[in-house]
This record gives sequence, structure tokens and C-alpha cells, in this order.
Amino acid sequence: DAKKLVRSPSGLRMVPEHRAARSPFGLDEPPWVPDKECPRCMQCDTKFDFITRKHHCRRCGKCFCDKCCSKKVPLPRMCFVDPVRQCAECALVSQKETEFYDRQLKVLMNGATFFVTLGASDKSELMVCRLSNNQRYLILDGDSHYEIEIIQISTVQILTEGFTPGGGNTRAIGMILQYKVPGSEEVTQMKFTAGEDFSCNKKLSAAWLAAMHKATKLLYESRDQ
Repeated sequence: DAKKLVRSPSGLRMVPEHRAARSPFGLDEPPWVPDKECPRCMQCDTKFDFITRKHHCRRCGKCFCDKCCSKKVPLPRMCFVDPVRQCAECALVSQKETEFYDRQLKVLMNGATFFVTLGASDKSELMVCRLSNNQRYLILDGDSHYEIEIIQISTVQILTEGFTPGGGNTRAIGMILQYKVPGSEEVTQMKFTAGEDFSCNKKLSAAWLAAMHKATKLLYESRDQ
């Protein structure tokens, strides 16, 4: 998908030429709180003057003094080319998301192998599941082939084992995914189960499911914006 470099008051961004091609995990730039409506820092209440300048957080758009908005952190969800100024609260959130973009997104794109059951069928098919390079489709390849548009996914339930009432570690062993068929209100369900045989890497499958769980959270946040 073609991209273009655009400049906004917040900085340089590399965005898709067509909005329909944007990542489903992306966020829009927030509107900035107007300077005239912000005589004081919205964190520490310091009054702005010629010495104490005001700065806008690129993630939330609120107005802060330099001390409360000094960190420059990568913000790939808004397609910024370089790290941008963010308030302490937003910087913490963006730093946590960096792991998803640096590691977990690559895990999803590399894919993993699962037994996939469609709907109420009692038959499963061994399939390689991966996220497309443009992040917009979940691709399943086996004897059959499916391409599920990420924005059509309505719910994702991660299946685990190993939990006990007294606590203890759990391990992701599968997921149940529901999505809408484009052009229809029909909801289709798929169940993904990590294989028990040696042809399936259970550790890789668990890592892929954990990454999918994080991706789902970001997807819901993007929808709620």
C-alpha cells in the first residue's frame, strides 16, 4: 500500500495514501487544547508566562509545562516518523505499546500453526495463521484458505490451561474468534487450538496467542477513539 509523508503541527507522519488502507491498530491525532483555554499546566497547575512555555502532548492533545511534558517517545499508532513529545501518562502507555510494535507484531506476521474448527463443525484443519504485512488481514492457509479482515473481528477469547483456584501460571492453548462476513450481519466463529504433535511448536503458538491478545486490546482502543 502506497504511503505519503505529511507534516502536522505535531510532527512528520508517514501515512497511507488512502484512509481505508490504514492499520486497524492506528489512532487519529487528537485535537490540541487551544492555547487561550490553557493558562496553566494541566498536570501541575504552573502558570504559563514568557519563561514557562506551554507544550502539547502529541497523544492526548492536552497542554503542559516543559517539566510535565518533556519526554519524546515513539508513537507508531499515529504513524510519527520520529519520537514525539508526550506527557508522563501518555509516554508510559506509548512505551508499553512499543513492545507490541517491536516484537509481538513480528510474531503475528511470522505466524503459527493451529488446528482450526469452523463454526459448529466437528472437524478441524491444520492451518498456518498469520497477520498480513499491512496488518489488515488475518490469513489462514491449509487445504482451505481464509482472509479475515481485522476490523470485522467482533470478539476474541483466549483459551488457557493450568489455572488453579490457589493461583499459578496459565498457558495459552487456543482462542475462539468471531467475525462478521463483509456485506452481511452474519457472525462466523472459528476455534484455534494449538496442536499436540511435534509438527506444531507449542511455545511459538503460545507466543502468537499472547500477541493476538495484545493486538485485540489495541483494536478495541482504536474503535473506542
